Amino acid sequence: MTDGRADVSRRGFLRTAAGATAASAAAGTATAQESTEGGGGGGGPPDFGGFLDQVGNFDGSVADATGQDSATVEVGVQANGGAFGFGPPAIHVDNGATVQFEWTGNGGGHNVVSDGEGPLDSGSAVSSAGVNYEHTFEEDGIYPYVCVPHEGLGMKGAVVVGTDYPTKSSGGGGGGESAGPPEVPNSAKTLGVATSFVMVATLGLAYFFIRYGGDYETPE
Repeated sequence: MTDGRADVSRRGFLRTAAGATAASAAAGTATAQESTEGGGGGGGPPDFGGFLDQVGNFDGSVADATGQDSATVEVGVQANGGAFGFGPPAIHVDNGATVQFEWTGNGGGHNVVSDGEGPLDSGSAVSSAGVNYEHTFEEDGIYPYVCVPHEGLGMKGAVVVGTDYPTKSSGGGGGGESAGPPEVPNSAKTLGVATSFVMVATLGLAYFFIRYGGDYETPE
C-alpha cells in the first residue's frame, strides 16, 4: 500500500463522508420544519369562545369590512324574538378603522357596552334613531359587546380587529391561550431516525477507513 495514495484516498473519503452527513442532517431538519409548520397566522375563523352561540342572527359568518376606514353596525335589527339584535353581529375591520353604531329606533332603548374589560361604552340606553355612538379600534383582537337591557335575550355582538386575534384553528394571537407546541408528524419522526442511522453508519465507515486504511495493493 502506498502511503501517499492512502492519505489522499482517506482525505477524499472523509470529505465525502462529511458532506453526506451534513446533507442528511440538513434534509432531516428542513423536512421536520416543513411538517410542523403551516396553519396559524390568523388563517382560521375568529374564535369567539362561544360568546355568540345563542345570538339569533349569528350564523357563524363574519362580515368583512377590511380595507375600509369605517364600517356601520345597526343597533336594533330583527333578531332574538324582536328588534333585539346587532347587524351584523360579527364584523371584521382593519386596525385604525372606526365602527359607527347606528340605532334603528326599534326595540326600545339600546346601548353598546363591552362584555367585561373593553373600550366600548355608549352610556345609558337610548331609543332614538341615528348614529349615537362610534369607536376607533387601535389594537388587534376580538372585542365582544352587549346591549345591557337586552343581553339576556341574546343581543350581543363582536368586532374583530386587524390580523392578530384568536382563531379556532390556532387558538393563538390576540392574547388567546396557547395551543402548545406543534405535534411532530410520524413521517418527520421516521425521517429523523433514518437520518440518524445514515450519520452513524457514515461515521462508522470513516473510522474503519482511517483505522485500517482504504488503498490496498493488488497482489501479483
